[in-house]
Amino acid sequence: MGYILSFVIMNVFDILQILIIVRVVLSWIPHDPNGQYFYLIYVITEYILGPIRSSFPVRSGSLDFSPIAAFFLLGFIKKILLFAV
Repeated sequence: MGYILSFVIMNVFDILQILIIVRVVLSWIPHDPNGQYFYLIYVITEYILGPIRSSFPVRSGSLDFSPIAAFFLLGFIKKILLFAV
């Protein structure tokens, strides 16, 4: 049971981190933000990035550092959960 739970925790957090990286890359290239897949990525990652933006001043001019903070925060939470399992 512990193996299955740790497998699920690792994969969920890895997928969330990958989606954050994809969102950052998509912000650099022109694309249709109303597309089905792009909208799904924005909705999923906004649940993570939105509270970080509102809680911490991680924006410097036009640069947004909330994806970096979210990436490390997700990694930290993943390690804590895996240690507890």
